[in-house]
Amino acid sequence: MTIALSDIQAAAARLAGRAVRTPLIESPALNERLGGRVLIKAETLQRAGAFKFRGAYNRLSQLSQDERRRGVVAFSSGNHAQGVALAARLLDCPALIVMPSDSPAVKVEGTRGFRAEIRFYDRFTEDRVAIADQIAAERGCVVVPSYDDPHIIAGQGTVGLEIVEQARALDLDLDLVLSPVGGGGLIAGVSTAVKALSPATAIWGAEPAGFDETRRSLASGRRETVDPQARSFCDALLTPTPGELTWPINQRNLAGVAAVTDAEVADAMRYAFSVLKLVVEPGGCVALAAGLAGKIDLNGKAAAIVCSGGNVDPALYGRVLGGEI
Repeated sequence: MTIALSDIQAAAARLAGRAVRTPLIESPALNERLGGRVLIKAETLQRAGAFKFRGAYNRLSQLSQDERRRGVVAFSSGNHAQGVALAARLLDCPALIVMPSDSPAVKVEGTRGFRAEIRFYDRFTEDRVAIADQIAAERGCVVVPSYDDPHIIAGQGTVGLEIVEQARALDLDLDLVLSPVGGGGLIAGVSTAVKALSPATAIWGAEPAGFDETRRSLASGRRETVDPQARSFCDALLTPTPGELTWPINQRNLAGVAAVTDAEVADAMRYAFSVLKLVVEPGGCVALAAGLAGKIDLNGKAAAIVCSGGNVDPALYGRVLGGEI
């Protein structure tokens, strides 16, 4: 299945007046640090604190009235959870979210705040997809995947659509766009939009070390899986393997993917706070971390970096800012 620019443009029309058109921020300090012209797409300022609302609303807004009545079930560590919960509330649709028991408290509270029901599971011993499928069968509700769905991918692609439009408003032709990668829905949508509108722009991903399955998949030519013993504090990006729908898109569109350590991500979070004045969660900061750590060379380049979310647990954030991580 392919996602076209027209699908993303249709998603943008559905999201008009619902999603925030987040700013593309330029920092002279960041430009000087990296030696290029580098802009930040601040999805931390999106509704529910992350880009996920875009895909969730695009998917749920296309449900039939009967499907809305029966409700939806989704699985997520927190950002998709909140995006689906908010979209469901706006559309008067019941929502149940399958969440890892170790999800950050701020994401659990946010999901509950949007009136969604939560079913916790152990991310290391239980299968979230199987749990969601069982609930859907029992209740007759619709499963809303976090990335392996064409409507979700198209909704996330509106981030890329806005990046190109906003850069052109600054008379800027982008050499690169950098984005976090988990299951691959965000970068699949972003790359589709950017490549359609600006074919010469290279698309780079960033993943947590140990959860760099897309980077390894690009090297091997097949979908790789994560070592079950791998750990990272980038909770939003801990997917076991690239998505079935997202992988072929990303295999075709990506110039490469960089892996960053938790320490490099923590450094980037501190930089975002102290210099950019942005609160960015670990998973949302991996692309910035790749740039700051020199994993992707931005010297002399015009680039946009997606900071994809800002839903960080306050206690963890305090440890990061205090230099404990």
